[in-house]
Amino acid sequence: MLGLYIHIPFCSAICNYCNFNRGLFDAALKERYLDALLSEIRTAGPKAGASPVRADTLFFGGGTPSLLEPEEIASIIQACEQTFDFAGDREVTLEANPESVSEARLAGYLEAGVNRVSFGVQSFRDDELQRLSRLHSASRAGEAFAMARAAGFDNISLDLMMWLPQQSIAQWLESVDALIALGPDHASLYILELYPNAPLREAMARSKWSLAPDDDAAEMYLEAMSRLDRAGYVQYEISNVARPGRESRHNLKYWTDGEWLGFGCGAHSTRRAVRWKNLSSTTEYIVAVAAGGQLEVERRELSRHEALEEALFTGLRLARGIDLDAMKVRYDADVWALYGRELERFRDTGLLIYDERFCRLSRAGMLLANEIMSLFLSSPVVD
Repeated sequence: MLGLYIHIPFCSAICNYCNFNRGLFDAALKERYLDALLSEIRTAGPKAGASPVRADTLFFGGGTPSLLEPEEIASIIQACEQTFDFAGDREVTLEANPESVSEARLAGYLEAGVNRVSFGVQSFRDDELQRLSRLHSASRAGEAFAMARAAGFDNISLDLMMWLPQQSIAQWLESVDALIALGPDHASLYILELYPNAPLREAMARSKWSLAPDDDAAEMYLEAMSRLDRAGYVQYEISNVARPGRESRHNLKYWTDGEWLGFGCGAHSTRRAVRWKNLSSTTEYIVAVAAGGQLEVERRELSRHEALEEALFTGLRLARGIDLDAMKVRYDADVWALYGRELERFRDTGLLIYDERFCRLSRAGMLLANEIMSLFLSSPVVD
């Protein structure tokens, strides 16, 4: 079944490391954007006589979706219900910043149809949050989590970022232990990636902030995952752990060769071996929807070989790895015959595990994931 992604591009402040498609909150622009968004969703419905497309996940990303009022979120969910055959056991995720919520607001989102909330915490240390120009404090993150529980959410995810400027291994593990103490149902642990013109780069140079050595970053990752293991979490993807049954069903579509439709400015979609992206500019997107114009700025039809490469590239991110039998059925390709010679050296060093059915990274291999996965982009073309 399809996943649905809704992009909300508004933020109360722009974080100095962020490279997502976003801008400062503007109430008037938000109203126009919501009108355009609802129109785009409704026009995605089936043609006359056709059955609605079935979907089972909906993800509000951004930006800061929690800047929208509960009734605005409800209107978007209702538009999706009217346009798609929406599964009764759907997963509906709302990304939220800790400073933007209250218990009443969270209860409103739950009533609107949201059943999973994902908080961008990033750190449980105030000094690190300040370096990242985040608006919330560590204590506020804990309060937001408690509010979500009190409002009735039984599926909460927390995001943390490691390898931050001036961060030591011990300081990073403070945040990991604080997360474990709260007991979320899901957690995402990301390594900070600085894009070329990120303001944080300038702040680091100006303040002489440094990053820990690569070996320390590796230890941060491995020890964090070890502590989460002991706390009862199961790693199911390089950067994600969950209580059993609480994996992100929507994000799994990205890693399991699934399909999704994206709505809003800059949203990406993948369906039937075709990928496309909407206009990134919020105002250009609004104008294009109102005029019935072209929203797509990028469109690419994947060959069978390209689709196989991407399925392998993303699938290797999963802890269970790639099901080679499934790849054979879907793409009529013997993956090990195509790539085994190049992958063998990683198997010999324990970074890759191959058992005739599944091919997966060991946890140590996950530290070199990009290097290993890049081999899938340089194979002979499959006819």
